[in-house]
Amino acid sequence: MSIDVSGFKEGQKAMWTAGDYGEVAQRIVAVGEYIAERAGAAAGVELLDVATGTGNVSIPAARAGARVTGLDLTPKLLEEQRARAAAAGLEIELIEGDAEELPFERDSFDRVTSCFGVMFAPRQPVAAAELVRVARPGSTIGVAAWTPEGFVGASFKTSMGYMPPLPAELKPAVMWGDEQHVRSLFADSGAEVSCERRTVTFSGPNAEAWFADDERMLGPAVMAKAALEPQGRYDELRQDMLKLYGDFNEADDGSFRVQSEYLLTLVQLPG
Repeated sequence: MSIDVSGFKEGQKAMWTAGDYGEVAQRIVAVGEYIAERAGAAAGVELLDVATGTGNVSIPAARAGARVTGLDLTPKLLEEQRARAAAAGLEIELIEGDAEELPFERDSFDRVTSCFGVMFAPRQPVAAAELVRVARPGSTIGVAAWTPEGFVGASFKTSMGYMPPLPAELKPAVMWGDEQHVRSLFADSGAEVSCERRTVTFSGPNAEAWFADDERMLGPAVMAKAALEPQGRYDELRQDMLKLYGDFNEADDGSFRVQSEYLLTLVQLPG
C-alpha cells in the first residue's frame, strides 16, 4: 500500500497514552495468560510479544520460564510494564518499536504473540508478514483480536460512526477477529492456521458505571469524548453506547455483565 501511515501511528500513540490502559488491561488478564499457555511459553523458549502493552502476555510467559522480549509503540505502556515486571521479579526486555517494522532479524523467535495489540497496526498484511518474518521455522504465532460481531467489536463500530472514516486502503482493526480474513493474512506463509472463538467476562455495577469507567481510562473513549464534546455530539454517542450495552447485557438484576467475544488465531509455521 502506498498510503502514508505515519500520522495515523502518531495518533495511535496519543490514543493509548490517554487514559489509563494499565487499568483497562486488568479486564483481560485471563486472555493474556491463555495466549501465553497456548503459544507454549516455557523454559528455553524465546518469545516476542508484539504491541505488548502493560504485559498481559509477556509477564505470564516470563513467569513460565520463557525468555521474553516485549515491543510496543507507546512508551507509557512500556514504563508501566517495566514496573510490573520488576515488582514480580521478572526479567523482560522491553523495546519501543513498530509492529510493521519489527527491529529483529529473520527467524529470531520460537514464539510470537499479541493480545489485542497488533490488530491496531494500520496495514494488516504488513504486520502479519512481520510476525512471520521474525518467527523461526516450526514456531507458533498466537494473536487475540476482538471479533467484529462481539461486544467490543460492536462498540468500536458504534463509536467509529461518529469519527472520520478510515482511508479506503485500511481495514478496521476488528478484521483480525474475522476468521476468513485472518486466514488470508497468513495464506502465503504455508502455515497451518487454527482459530478459537472465546469470551472474556466484563462486569460492573451497571451499564452507566461501565461507560463512565471507559470515558475515564480507555484511550479510544477518552479521545472520542475530547473530539465530540465541542461539537455537541457526545451525548448522542453516549446514548447509542448505552443502548448497545443494554443489548449485550446478560444481567437481570440491574448490574452489568457481558461475555465479550474474541478470536484466538494460532499460526503453526512449517518446520
